[in-house]
Amino acid sequence: MRSVKFKNVLLLVVVLLFIISAIVYNYVYKNHRNISSEEAVYSIEVSELFQEFLTNQEVSNTKYANKTIEIYGTITTLDLENQTIVLNEQLSLSGEKVEFQTLNVGEKHTFKGRFVGFDDLLEELKMDQCIRIKK
Repeated sequence: MRSVKFKNVLLLVVVLLFIISAIVYNYVYKNHRNISSEEAVYSIEVSELFQEFLTNQEVSNTKYANKTIEIYGTITTLDLENQTIVLNEQLSLSGEKVEFQTLNVGEKHTFKGRFVGFDDLLEELKMDQCIRIKK
C-alpha cells in the first residue's frame, strides 16, 4: 500500500515540475518582436521629435518609448562598420548592415524602427532594429 501511495505522490511531483518548467520556459523565452512587420504608431520628422523631447522629456518618453515609429530626416553620419546612422545630427539609429550599404551622407530617407529613448548627456535620440522605408 505504501509503495502505491509513494508512486502516486512521485508522479504528481513530476507532473507539477513539468508544468512549472513549461511555464517558466515560455515566460523567459518569449517571441521577439518583428519590428519590420509591425505597423508604425507614429510618423514624424527627426527635428520635430527632438523638439518634443526638449520641451517635455517625461511626456515624450511615455508617448514614444519602445514603440515602432517611422522617422525621416537627412543622413549626417554613416558608419557601416558599426551599423549606425545619424539623422539631422540628433538621432542615432542602428539596423542591418545590408540595409544601409546603398545610403550616402546628405540624402533624405525614411526609416522605421523601435524607439529606444533620449540620451540626456549626448542630447541624442536613439532607435534600433531600423529598416529603410522605400517610398
